[in-house]
Amino acid sequence: MDASMMSQDTLAVHAGREDLNALGVHALPIDLSTTNPLPSILGGGDSYEALAGGGTVPPGGSSVYARLWNPTVARFERALAALEHTETAVAFSTGMAALTAAVLALCGGETRHIVAVRPLYGGTDHLLASGLLGTTVTYCDARDVAASIRTDTGLVVVETPANPTLDLVDIAAVVAQSGSVPVLVDNTFATPVLQNPADHGAALVLHSGTKYLGGHGDVMGGVLACSEALAEKIRPVRAITGAILHPLAAYLLHRGLATLPLRVRAQQTTAARIAAWLGGHPAVSEVFYPGLRDAAGLVGTQMRGTGAMIAVRLTGGADAAEAVTSRVRVFTHAVSLGGVDSLIESPAALTHRPVAADAKPDAGIVRLSIGLEAADDLIGDLDAALGASGVGEAGVGTSGVGARRVSDVGRAPRDRIEEDAAASVPPQLAALHTSMT
Repeated sequence: MDASMMSQDTLAVHAGREDLNALGVHALPIDLSTTNPLPSILGGGDSYEALAGGGTVPPGGSSVYARLWNPTVARFERALAALEHTETAVAFSTGMAALTAAVLALCGGETRHIVAVRPLYGGTDHLLASGLLGTTVTYCDARDVAASIRTDTGLVVVETPANPTLDLVDIAAVVAQSGSVPVLVDNTFATPVLQNPADHGAALVLHSGTKYLGGHGDVMGGVLACSEALAEKIRPVRAITGAILHPLAAYLLHRGLATLPLRVRAQQTTAARIAAWLGGHPAVSEVFYPGLRDAAGLVGTQMRGTGAMIAVRLTGGADAAEAVTSRVRVFTHAVSLGGVDSLIESPAALTHRPVAADAKPDAGIVRLSIGLEAADDLIGDLDAALGASGVGEAGVGTSGVGARRVSDVGRAPRDRIEEDAAASVPPQLAALHTSMT
Protein backbone atom coordinates (compact mmCIF):
# COMPACT_ATOMS: atom_id res chain seq x y z
CA MET A 1 0.00 0.00 0.00
CA ASP A 2 1.24 3.48 -0.86
CA ALA A 3 2.16 5.47 2.24
CA SER A 4 -0.14 8.32 1.19
CA MET A 5 -3.07 5.94 1.47
CA MET A 6 -2.23 4.73 4.98
CA SER A 7 -3.94 5.98 8.11
CA GLN A 8 -1.72 7.84 10.54
CA ASP A 9 -1.69 4.91 12.95
CA THR A 10 -0.50 2.50 10.25
CA LEU A 11 2.07 4.95 8.93
CA ALA A 12 3.49 5.47 12.42
CA VAL A 13 4.16 1.74 12.68
CA HIS A 14 5.54 1.10 9.18
CA ALA A 15 7.19 4.32 7.94
CA GLY A 16 10.94 4.17 7.49
CA ARG A 17 10.99 0.37 7.55
CA GLU A 18 10.71 -0.19 3.80
CA ASP A 19 14.09 -1.93 3.50
CA LEU A 20 13.69 -4.38 6.39
CA ASN A 21 12.36 -7.28 4.30
CA ALA A 22 15.28 -7.00 1.88
CA LEU A 23 17.64 -7.04 4.84
CA GLY A 24 15.97 -10.17 6.18
CA VAL A 25 15.12 -8.60 9.55
CA HIS A 26 11.92 -7.71 11.36
CA ALA A 27 13.05 -5.35 14.13
CA LEU A 28 14.83 -2.10 13.33
CA PRO A 29 18.57 -2.78 12.92
CA ILE A 30 21.14 -0.59 14.66
CA ASP A 31 24.29 0.20 12.69
CA LEU A 32 26.95 1.47 15.10
CA SER A 33 29.74 1.67 12.52
CA THR A 34 31.80 4.83 12.77
CA THR A 35 33.50 4.20 9.44
CA ASN A 36 32.45 2.26 6.36
CA PRO A 37 34.18 0.36 3.55
CA LEU A 38 34.81 2.34 0.38
CA PRO A 39 34.11 0.86 -3.08
CA SER A 40 37.29 2.45 -4.49
CA ILE A 41 39.33 5.60 -4.12
CA LEU A 42 37.23 7.34 -6.74
CA GLY A 43 33.95 5.93 -5.42
CA GLY A 44 34.87 6.85 -1.86
CA GLY A 45 35.77 10.38 -2.88
CA ASP A 46 32.53 10.78 -4.82
CA SER A 47 30.55 9.51 -1.83
CA TYR A 48 32.30 11.92 0.52
CA GLU A 49 31.67 14.81 -1.84
CA ALA A 50 27.98 13.95 -2.14
CA LEU A 51 27.45 13.62 1.62
CA ALA A 52 29.56 16.60 2.70
CA GLY A 53 27.74 18.70 0.13
CA GLY A 54 24.36 17.93 1.67
CA GLY A 55 23.26 15.03 -0.51
CA THR A 56 22.62 11.37 0.21
CA VAL A 57 24.61 8.20 -0.40
CA PRO A 58 25.00 7.82 -4.19
CA PRO A 59 24.06 4.50 -5.87
CA GLY A 60 26.84 1.99 -5.28
CA GLY A 61 28.55 4.44 -2.96
CA SER A 62 29.51 4.39 0.71
CA SER A 63 28.28 6.06 3.89
CA VAL A 64 31.99 6.87 4.45
CA TYR A 65 31.90 8.17 8.03
CA ALA A 66 29.22 8.28 10.74
CA ARG A 67 29.41 12.06 11.10
CA LEU A 68 28.11 12.31 7.53
CA TRP A 69 25.48 9.58 7.29
CA ASN A 70 24.07 6.57 9.11
CA PRO A 71 21.41 4.13 7.86
CA THR A 72 19.69 3.82 11.25
CA VAL A 73 19.40 7.60 11.45
CA ALA A 74 18.18 7.75 7.85
CA ARG A 75 15.34 5.32 8.59
CA PHE A 76 14.12 7.51 11.43
CA GLU A 77 14.36 10.57 9.20
CA ARG A 78 12.22 8.91 6.51
CA ALA A 79 9.64 7.90 9.09
CA LEU A 80 9.37 11.36 10.64
CA ALA A 81 9.17 13.00 7.21
CA ALA A 82 6.29 10.71 6.27
CA LEU A 83 4.40 11.66 9.43
CA GLU A 84 5.08 15.38 8.88
CA HIS A 85 4.16 15.30 5.16
CA THR A 86 7.56 16.60 4.04
CA GLU A 87 10.04 15.34 1.46
CA THR A 88 12.72 14.50 3.99
CA ALA A 89 14.07 15.19 7.47
CA VAL A 90 17.47 15.78 9.06
CA ALA A 91 18.09 14.38 12.55
CA PHE A 92 20.35 15.85 15.22
CA SER A 93 21.73 15.06 18.65
CA THR A 94 19.25 17.46 20.29
CA GLY A 95 16.47 19.85 19.38
CA MET A 96 18.74 22.80 20.08
CA ALA A 97 21.34 21.36 17.69
CA ALA A 98 18.62 21.16 15.03
CA LEU A 99 17.61 24.78 15.60
CA THR A 100 21.24 25.90 15.53
CA ALA A 101 21.79 24.16 12.20
CA ALA A 102 18.71 25.78 10.69
CA VAL A 103 19.90 29.23 11.76
CA LEU A 104 23.45 28.66 10.51
CA ALA A 105 22.20 27.29 7.20
CA LEU A 106 19.67 30.03 6.46
CA CYS A 107 20.85 33.12 8.31
CA GLY A 108 24.29 33.97 6.98
CA GLY A 109 25.73 36.56 4.66
CA GLU A 110 23.06 39.14 3.86
CA THR A 111 20.24 37.42 5.81
CA ARG A 112 21.34 37.47 9.44
CA HIS A 113 18.08 38.80 10.86
CA ILE A 114 15.42 36.57 12.45
CA VAL A 115 11.82 37.33 13.33
CA ALA A 116 10.62 35.30 16.32
CA VAL A 117 7.06 35.10 17.61
CA ARG A 118 6.90 34.94 21.40
CA PRO A 119 6.35 32.96 23.54
CA LEU A 120 8.93 30.34 22.65
CA TYR A 121 10.78 27.58 24.45
CA GLY A 122 13.28 29.29 26.75
CA GLY A 123 16.30 27.71 25.06
CA THR A 124 15.17 28.92 21.65
CA ASP A 125 14.47 32.41 22.95
CA HIS A 126 17.83 32.58 24.70
CA LEU A 127 19.83 31.31 21.72
CA LEU A 128 18.29 33.90 19.41
CA ALA A 129 18.68 36.72 21.93
CA SER A 130 22.30 35.87 22.67
CA GLY A 131 23.59 36.64 19.18
CA LEU A 132 25.88 33.62 19.60
CA LEU A 133 25.32 32.56 15.98
CA GLY A 134 26.01 35.98 14.54
CA THR A 135 22.36 36.85 14.04
CA THR A 136 20.01 39.55 15.28
CA VAL A 137 16.39 39.04 16.29
CA THR A 138 13.14 40.95 16.42
CA TYR A 139 10.55 39.50 18.78
CA CYS A 140 6.93 40.18 17.96
CA ASP A 141 3.34 39.09 18.23
CA ALA A 142 2.01 36.82 15.49
CA ARG A 143 -0.02 39.73 14.08
CA ASP A 144 3.13 41.82 13.58
CA VAL A 145 5.32 39.45 11.58
CA ALA A 146 4.98 41.35 8.31
CA ALA A 147 5.91 44.63 9.99
CA SER A 148 8.96 43.00 11.59
CA ILE A 149 10.45 41.52 8.41
CA ARG A 150 13.39 43.38 6.89
CA THR A 151 15.40 42.99 3.72
CA ASP A 152 17.98 41.00 5.68
CA THR A 153 15.51 38.63 7.37
CA GLY A 154 16.46 35.00 6.77
CA LEU A 155 14.02 33.11 8.99
CA VAL A 156 10.77 33.41 10.92
CA VAL A 157 10.51 31.23 14.04
CA VAL A 158 7.20 30.20 15.59
CA GLU A 159 6.15 27.68 18.21
CA THR A 160 2.53 26.51 18.38
CA PRO A 161 1.22 25.52 20.83
CA ALA A 162 3.80 27.73 22.48
CA ASN A 163 5.89 26.93 25.51
CA PRO A 164 4.84 27.39 28.27
CA THR A 165 1.41 29.03 28.01
CA LEU A 166 0.08 27.04 25.03
CA ASP A 167 -0.62 30.11 22.88
CA LEU A 168 -1.85 29.06 19.43
CA VAL A 169 -0.50 30.71 16.30
CA ASP A 170 -2.17 30.62 12.89
CA ILE A 171 0.63 29.11 10.82
CA ALA A 172 -0.88 29.94 7.43
CA ALA A 173 -1.35 33.57 8.49
CA VAL A 174 2.29 33.84 9.56
CA VAL A 175 3.44 32.22 6.32
CA ALA A 176 1.37 34.73 4.34
CA GLN A 177 2.95 37.62 6.25
CA SER A 178 6.43 36.20 5.76
CA GLY A 179 6.39 36.26 1.97
CA SER A 180 9.53 34.59 0.63
CA VAL A 181 11.15 34.25 4.07
CA PRO A 182 11.04 30.61 5.26
CA VAL A 183 9.00 29.89 8.38
CA LEU A 184 10.21 27.39 10.99
CA VAL A 185 7.53 25.96 13.28
CA ASP A 186 8.42 24.15 16.48
CA ASN A 187 5.86 21.32 16.54
CA THR A 188 7.14 19.63 19.69
CA PHE A 189 3.99 20.15 21.79
CA ALA A 190 1.51 19.14 19.09
CA THR A 191 3.51 16.33 17.45
CA PRO A 192 2.64 15.19 13.92
CA VAL A 193 -0.33 13.37 15.44
CA LEU A 194 -2.17 16.64 16.07
CA GLN A 195 -0.62 19.11 13.61
CA ASN A 196 1.35 19.18 10.37
CA PRO A 197 2.81 22.69 9.92
CA ALA A 198 4.10 21.92 6.41
CA ASP A 199 0.49 21.49 5.27
CA HIS A 200 -0.03 25.14 6.23
CA GLY A 201 3.04 26.45 4.43
CA ALA A 202 5.85 26.07 6.98
CA ALA A 203 9.21 25.45 5.33
CA LEU A 204 10.75 23.70 8.33
CA VAL A 205 9.16 21.68 11.13
CA LEU A 206 11.25 21.35 14.28
CA HIS A 207 10.93 18.69 16.96
CA SER A 208 12.74 18.07 20.17
CA GLY A 209 12.58 14.31 19.75
CA THR A 210 13.49 14.00 23.42
CA LYS A 211 9.87 14.76 24.24
CA TYR A 212 6.87 13.03 22.64
CA LEU A 213 8.66 11.27 19.77
CA GLY A 214 10.79 9.18 22.14
CA GLY A 215 8.11 9.36 24.79
CA HIS A 216 9.88 7.56 27.61
CA GLY A 217 12.40 10.09 28.94
CA ASP A 218 15.38 7.97 27.96
CA VAL A 219 16.69 9.43 24.69
CA MET A 220 17.75 12.85 23.42
CA GLY A 221 17.41 14.00 19.84
CA GLY A 222 16.11 16.65 17.49
CA VAL A 223 14.88 16.71 13.92
CA LEU A 224 14.01 19.13 11.14
CA ALA A 225 11.41 18.01 8.60
CA CYS A 226 11.63 19.96 5.35
CA SER A 227 12.11 19.87 1.58
CA GLU A 228 15.10 18.14 0.04
CA ALA A 229 16.37 21.52 -1.16
CA LEU A 230 16.50 22.86 2.41
CA ALA A 231 17.93 19.59 3.70
CA GLU A 232 20.85 19.97 1.30
CA LYS A 233 21.67 23.28 2.99
CA ILE A 234 21.27 21.87 6.50
CA ARG A 235 23.14 18.56 6.24
CA PRO A 236 26.56 20.19 5.64
CA VAL A 237 26.12 22.18 8.85
CA ARG A 238 25.30 18.97 10.70
CA ALA A 239 28.34 17.26 9.24
CA ILE A 240 30.87 19.98 9.96
CA THR A 241 29.57 20.59 13.50
CA GLY A 242 29.32 16.87 14.31
CA ALA A 243 25.69 17.18 15.45
CA ILE A 244 24.26 14.04 13.84
CA LEU A 245 21.90 11.91 15.94
CA HIS A 246 23.53 8.82 17.47
CA PRO A 247 22.31 5.54 15.90
CA LEU A 248 21.07 4.13 19.20
CA ALA A 249 19.08 7.31 19.80
CA ALA A 250 17.71 7.07 16.26
CA TYR A 251 16.58 3.52 16.97
CA LEU A 252 14.79 4.56 20.17
CA LEU A 253 13.11 7.53 18.50
CA HIS A 254 12.02 5.43 15.53
CA ARG A 255 10.62 2.79 17.86
CA GLY A 256 8.81 5.51 19.76
CA LEU A 257 6.98 6.65 16.62
CA ALA A 258 5.10 3.36 16.43
CA THR A 259 3.15 4.14 19.61
CA LEU A 260 3.08 7.93 19.23
CA PRO A 261 -0.56 8.26 18.06
CA LEU A 262 -1.81 5.97 20.83
CA ARG A 263 0.17 7.77 23.50
CA VAL A 264 -0.77 11.28 22.38
CA ARG A 265 -4.47 10.50 22.17
CA ALA A 266 -4.53 8.86 25.59
CA GLN A 267 -2.53 11.68 27.18
CA GLN A 268 -4.77 14.26 25.52
CA THR A 269 -7.95 12.69 26.87
CA THR A 270 -6.58 12.81 30.40
CA ALA A 271 -5.26 16.35 29.96
CA ALA A 272 -8.68 17.62 28.89
CA ARG A 273 -10.23 16.25 32.08
CA ILE A 274 -7.51 17.72 34.26
CA ALA A 275 -7.63 21.13 32.55
CA ALA A 276 -11.38 21.38 33.05
CA TRP A 277 -11.05 20.34 36.70
CA LEU A 278 -8.29 22.87 37.33
CA GLY A 279 -10.49 25.59 35.86
CA GLY A 280 -12.84 25.26 38.82
CA HIS A 281 -10.21 25.08 41.55
CA PRO A 282 -9.95 28.14 43.85
CA ALA A 283 -6.16 27.82 44.02
CA VAL A 284 -5.97 28.34 40.24
CA SER A 285 -6.60 31.77 38.74
CA GLU A 286 -6.03 30.84 35.08
CA VAL A 287 -5.72 27.68 33.01
CA PHE A 288 -3.75 27.70 29.76
CA TYR A 289 -4.99 24.86 27.55
CA PRO A 290 -5.90 24.92 23.85
CA GLY A 291 -9.26 23.27 24.51
CA LEU A 292 -10.24 26.16 26.77
CA ARG A 293 -8.48 29.06 24.99
CA ASP A 294 -8.88 29.07 21.20
CA ALA A 295 -10.35 32.39 20.09
CA ALA A 296 -9.04 31.90 16.53
CA GLY A 297 -10.70 28.52 16.11
CA LEU A 298 -7.47 26.67 15.30
CA VAL A 299 -8.41 23.50 17.17
CA GLY A 300 -10.23 21.30 14.70
CA THR A 301 -8.77 23.16 11.71
CA GLN A 302 -5.01 23.64 12.07
CA MET A 303 -4.81 21.24 15.02
CA ARG A 304 -6.58 17.90 15.20
CA GLY A 305 -6.75 17.96 18.98
CA THR A 306 -5.93 19.89 22.11
CA GLY A 307 -2.77 18.11 23.26
CA ALA A 308 -1.52 16.98 26.63
CA MET A 309 0.29 20.06 27.92
CA ILE A 310 -1.33 22.38 30.48
CA ALA A 311 -0.11 25.49 32.28
CA VAL A 312 -1.83 27.13 35.23
CA ARG A 313 -1.41 30.41 37.05
CA LEU A 314 -1.75 29.86 40.78
CA THR A 315 -3.54 32.42 42.95
CA GLY A 316 -0.78 32.17 45.53
CA GLY A 317 1.98 33.12 43.09
CA ALA A 318 5.55 31.90 43.48
CA ASP A 319 5.00 30.55 47.00
CA ALA A 320 2.12 28.42 45.76
CA ALA A 321 4.23 27.16 42.86
CA GLU A 322 6.95 26.09 45.29
CA ALA A 323 4.40 24.36 47.52
CA VAL A 324 2.64 22.50 44.73
CA THR A 325 5.78 21.29 42.96
CA SER A 326 7.23 20.03 46.26
CA ARG A 327 4.04 18.28 47.41
CA VAL A 328 3.08 16.22 44.36
CA ARG A 329 3.68 12.48 44.61
CA VAL A 330 2.37 11.03 41.33
CA PHE A 331 3.70 13.91 39.21
CA THR A 332 7.47 14.25 39.13
CA HIS A 333 8.93 17.71 39.69
CA ALA A 334 11.24 17.85 36.67
CA VAL A 335 11.80 19.65 33.39
CA SER A 336 11.09 18.14 29.96
CA LEU A 337 7.76 16.78 28.78
CA GLY A 338 5.93 14.33 26.56
CA GLY A 339 6.83 11.12 28.37
CA VAL A 340 4.64 8.35 29.71
CA ASP A 341 4.86 9.79 33.24
CA SER A 342 3.48 13.17 34.28
CA LEU A 343 5.83 16.06 35.06
CA ILE A 344 5.41 19.47 36.68
CA GLU A 345 7.82 22.43 36.69
CA SER A 346 8.15 26.18 37.10
CA PRO A 347 9.05 27.73 33.72
CA ALA A 348 10.24 30.99 35.26
CA ALA A 349 12.75 29.17 37.45
CA LEU A 350 13.85 26.55 34.93
CA THR A 351 13.00 26.20 31.23
CA HIS A 352 12.52 29.95 30.75
CA ARG A 353 15.05 31.19 33.31
CA PRO A 354 17.36 32.79 30.69
CA VAL A 355 14.50 34.63 28.93
CA ALA A 356 14.45 38.44 29.19
CA ALA A 357 12.48 39.73 32.16
CA ASP A 358 9.81 41.39 30.02
CA ALA A 359 9.05 38.08 28.26
CA LYS A 360 9.54 35.62 31.10
CA PRO A 361 6.42 33.85 32.44
CA ASP A 362 5.53 34.95 35.94
CA ALA A 363 6.66 32.87 38.88
CA GLY A 364 3.13 31.78 39.73
CA ILE A 365 2.79 29.71 36.55
CA VAL A 366 3.49 25.98 36.61
CA ARG A 367 3.57 23.73 33.54
CA LEU A 368 2.13 20.23 33.51
CA SER A 369 3.03 17.46 31.09
CA ILE A 370 0.32 14.82 31.33
CA GLY A 371 1.41 11.22 31.03
CA LEU A 372 -0.40 7.90 30.86
CA GLU A 373 -1.46 7.59 34.48
CA ALA A 374 -5.16 7.43 35.36
CA ALA A 375 -6.85 10.82 35.33
CA ASP A 376 -8.36 10.37 38.78
CA ASP A 377 -4.96 9.59 40.31
CA LEU A 378 -3.43 12.73 38.77
CA ILE A 379 -6.38 14.87 39.87
CA GLY A 380 -6.13 13.47 43.38
CA ASP A 381 -2.41 14.21 43.46
CA LEU A 382 -2.91 17.80 42.30
CA ASP A 383 -5.79 18.35 44.70
CA ALA A 384 -3.70 17.21 47.63
CA ALA A 385 -0.77 19.36 46.49
CA LEU A 386 -2.96 22.42 45.98
CA GLY A 387 -4.07 22.01 49.58
CA ALA A 388 -7.79 22.48 48.99
CA SER A 389 -9.12 19.50 50.90
CA GLY A 390 -12.64 20.93 51.25
CA VAL A 391 -13.19 22.17 47.73
CA GLY A 392 -15.28 19.30 46.46
CA GLU A 393 -17.61 19.29 49.46
CA ALA A 394 -18.00 23.07 49.29
CA GLY A 395 -19.12 22.88 45.69
CA VAL A 396 -16.46 25.24 44.39
CA GLY A 397 -14.92 22.76 41.97
CA THR A 398 -16.48 21.84 38.63
CA SER A 399 -15.40 18.25 38.24
CA GLY A 400 -17.33 16.34 40.87
CA VAL A 401 -14.08 14.52 41.64
CA GLY A 402 -13.87 16.58 44.78
CA ALA A 403 -11.01 16.75 47.22
CA ARG A 404 -9.90 13.13 47.24
CA ARG A 405 -6.27 12.59 48.12
CA VAL A 406 -4.24 9.95 46.27
CA SER A 407 -4.80 7.39 49.04
CA ASP A 408 -8.57 8.01 48.95
CA VAL A 409 -8.78 7.70 45.19
CA GLY A 410 -7.42 4.17 45.33
CA ARG A 411 -10.32 3.10 47.60
CA ALA A 412 -13.09 4.75 45.61
CA PRO A 413 -15.25 2.69 43.19
CA ARG A 414 -13.53 2.71 39.80
CA ASP A 415 -16.68 3.31 37.77
CA ARG A 416 -17.67 6.31 39.91
CA ILE A 417 -14.18 7.84 39.58
CA GLU A 418 -14.24 7.51 35.81
CA GLU A 419 -17.73 9.02 35.60
CA ASP A 420 -16.66 11.95 37.79
CA ALA A 421 -13.52 12.60 35.74
CA ALA A 422 -15.42 12.39 32.47
CA ALA A 423 -18.02 14.83 33.77
CA SER A 424 -15.36 17.53 34.02
CA VAL A 425 -14.74 17.61 30.27
CA PRO A 426 -16.66 20.37 28.43
CA PRO A 427 -19.00 18.97 25.72
CA GLN A 428 -17.04 20.58 22.86
CA LEU A 429 -13.82 18.89 24.00
CA ALA A 430 -15.53 15.55 24.44
CA ALA A 431 -16.90 15.74 20.89
CA LEU A 432 -13.48 16.60 19.45
CA HIS A 433 -11.75 13.76 21.28
CA THR A 434 -14.43 11.29 20.25
CA SER A 435 -13.91 12.23 16.60
CA MET A 436 -10.17 11.41 16.91
CA THR A 437 -10.62 7.88 18.24
